[in-house]
Amino acid sequence: GPAQEAVPESAVSSEAAFTQSDTAAEPEQQTLLTPEPASESAPPPEIRLVMVGDILLHTPLAESGKQPEGGYDFSAIFANVKEEIQAADLALVNQEVIIGGAELGVSGYPAFNAPYELGDALMEAGFDIVLHATNHALDKGKRGLLNCLSFWRENYPDTPVLGIHDSRESQQEIYVYEQQGIRIAILNYTYGTNGIALPEDMPYAVDLLDKDRVIADLKRAEELADFVVVCPHWGKEYVLEQTKNQENWVEIFVENGADLILGTHPHVIEPIEQVTAENGNQALVYFSLGNFVNWTSGTGAGVANRMVGGMAQVTIGLDENGETVITEYGVLPVVCHLEKGFGGVTVYSLSEYTEELAARNEILKQAESFSLGYCQELAERVFGNAVR
Repeated sequence: GPAQEAVPESAVSSEAAFTQSDTAAEPEQQTLLTPEPASESAPPPEIRLVMVGDILLHTPLAESGKQPEGGYDFSAIFANVKEEIQAADLALVNQEVIIGGAELGVSGYPAFNAPYELGDALMEAGFDIVLHATNHALDKGKRGLLNCLSFWRENYPDTPVLGIHDSRESQQEIYVYEQQGIRIAILNYTYGTNGIALPEDMPYAVDLLDKDRVIADLKRAEELADFVVVCPHWGKEYVLEQTKNQENWVEIFVENGADLILGTHPHVIEPIEQVTAENGNQALVYFSLGNFVNWTSGTGAGVANRMVGGMAQVTIGLDENGETVITEYGVLPVVCHLEKGFGGVTVYSLSEYTEELAARNEILKQAESFSLGYCQELAERVFGNAVR
């Protein structure tokens, strides 16, 4: 019914509260107030959005967060880039693996499960929105997904968690963030869940890339918001360029109103392109942001590529016609640094990574081509002049 079209209050970010004036006077007093002259210097609205790729908790990575006295602490992973994350108005993270808690057994590849402390680390790092629509969403079945949603709801009730649901109502909500009068809708989908069927009694558990559903969501998002972001989990693993399938989806997204597409899943970076759909709509596409953090067990050719990711940096503002547009964009390449021991895994921006660190990165034992120069060349080749 029409009631479903409304954005539930909970879906509108608390940021919205700051856009209302605290000085609203009672109507009858208004005649007594001298209207303030419009300030010449009021800054135009501007929203800085960032997003990082996959948080992949392979077993040695989970071990690196294990505290000698018990429990986990993953803050080291984010320590060197949290400044960039926290400086953004809106920071998104692709939480690749379900956070089902240690009670279900912490596990790495192929069926991942992270302890709750990983969620704490994401919040401490400054992420605002958690994207959970990935092929690993059902790795621990219904129980893992329910544990994960309970963790977020009980500990971080104000943090929007997209892509997974424990009710039909929540699946029908379109998340809208509002700041300085600009409304941004964010949608998150995955191509599949590694062949694991959705729970029979929860067909709404994971948001899948279903064409009709996506088009319907985009139409509603366009009505509710000024700007639409789609975060698809798509593409072919370990391939440094987009596939035909990704391009087909881009056409669907953009034709139906998406303005920005931030892709994940391939575990390596892919190009950033400005695209125009057949109907003339335009959008910016980051085909893949690669891994943010991982400790793959892979060896040999191409493994070094999995150590380089991108932090998308997009500024959203108004053009001269008052339309909401992307005013500036780029990408901050990042490198995943692996050392043994507690807190030994951390992510650096490529510009701060050094020869000395690269020489100590444990990935060298699996990928001898890894080096600072290799990472720089890869980022330049794939991201081109978008590199910040």
